[in-house]
Amino acid sequence: MVSERHIVVDFLNYLMIEKNYSSYTIEHYEKDINDFTSFLKQQAIEGFAAVSYVLVRQYLVTLHEKKYARNTVARKISSMRTFYRFLNREKIVEEHNPFAMVALPKKAKMLPQFLYEKELERLFNVSDDTTPIGQRNQAILELLYGTGIRVSECCQMRLKDLDLFVEAALVKGKGKKERYVPIGSFAKEALEKYIDEGRKILLEKTEKKSDALFLNYRGEPLSTRSVRNILNKLIEESSLTIHISPHVLRHTFATHMLNEGADLRAVQELLGHSSLSSTQVYTHVSKSHLKKIYNNAHPRA
Repeated sequence: MVSERHIVVDFLNYLMIEKNYSSYTIEHYEKDINDFTSFLKQQAIEGFAAVSYVLVRQYLVTLHEKKYARNTVARKISSMRTFYRFLNREKIVEEHNPFAMVALPKKAKMLPQFLYEKELERLFNVSDDTTPIGQRNQAILELLYGTGIRVSECCQMRLKDLDLFVEAALVKGKGKKERYVPIGSFAKEALEKYIDEGRKILLEKTEKKSDALFLNYRGEPLSTRSVRNILNKLIEESSLTIHISPHVLRHTFATHMLNEGADLRAVQELLGHSSLSSTQVYTHVSKSHLKKIYNNAHPRA
C-alpha cells in the first residue's frame, strides 16, 4: 500500500512537472495538505479515502476557531480540492471529492500594497554597487520594478532570455506561457553592470557552470526564498517601516503604469495575466494622484 507521504510527494511532483507551478506555490500546497493531514490524525482518521463531507465541515470549523483570514481559508480549501482531483485521477480515491461541495468564503477585497516614488528611491539607494552581491541585488530590484515580472519568473530567467541590445526579456510565466517584456534604461544599466562584473565573480565560487541570470554567493542559481530574504534585508537597511514582499514591486509597477495613463490591456499583457479582471485590481489610484485629477477636473477645486 502506498503511504500518504508518497501520495503527497507524487502530487507535488505533478504540480511542478505537469502544471509548472512555482516552488513558492508548491510550498503552500504542501503546507495546506500537511495541516489537513494533522487534523485527520487528531480525529483518528486513516487514509484520504475515509474523509467525508461532514468531516470537511468540521475541519472548516477548526480553521475558523484558529481565526485564519478568509483568504487563507479559501486557499486551503482550494488546495485540498485540487489535491482530491489528483487523487481521483490516480484512482487513489474513487469518484469522491469531499471538498467539491464546500463553498469558498468570499475573499476580503483589499487593494494591492504599493510603494510611493520616495519609498522606491530609498530602496534603490541601499545596495553597494561596488560589490558582486550589491550589483546583483540592485539588478534584481530594477528588474522586478522595471518589468513587473513575478519573483518566480525572475529566478527562472537565463542569460539567453535577455536581449539588452533591444532592451527586452523573454519571460516564462505560469502554465508555460511565454511573453516578451521591455526592459527600462535603469534596469538595463544595472543588469549590464551585474553581468559584466558581479556575476562573473560569483560564478568563480563554484566549478559548476550555470546559465541562470541570478546567482547566490556560492555561484548557484538563486531561489525564490532567497530573493524574499534579500528584499527583507534591503527594506531593513533602507529603514522603511513597512513589510513588503517581492510581489509588492509587481503591484507598484502596475499601479504606477496605470496612474500614468497606460492602457489596461497593455498592462495585462506585461503582467502575463490571462484574465483582465486580474489586472483591474490595480486600477485603484494613490491619494496624491486622485487629488491631482480632482484639482485639474473640478471647476471649484
